[in-house]
Amino acid sequence: MATDYDAPRKSEEDLNEDSIEELKTRRSDKPTAVVEEDESDLAAGYELPGADLSGEELLVHVVPAQADEFTCSSCFLVRHRSQIAREKDGRFYCRECEG
Repeated sequence: MATDYDAPRKSEEDLNEDSIEELKTRRSDKPTAVVEEDESDLAAGYELPGADLSGEELLVHVVPAQADEFTCSSCFLVRHRSQIAREKDGRFYCRECEG
């Protein structure tokens, strides 16, 4: 974009007055009302196609903790033993929780 450096420049007062006048005209042009809606009400209105899962049965195969795994006593995630940062009173803590 080309800039005309020879054009007269406005002072800061002129810029402030212009912006205040613009704000006044914008405010008087379109009064807006603030409508507060509950997000849970909005989410309840959406229905996914084929979302009736009442007859579905989920089958999950649970694998017990392996010999090289531990459960972090802070975040309760199963981690590899290489992630042990600290052991206190027989409880293990992972690097992310101790970091």
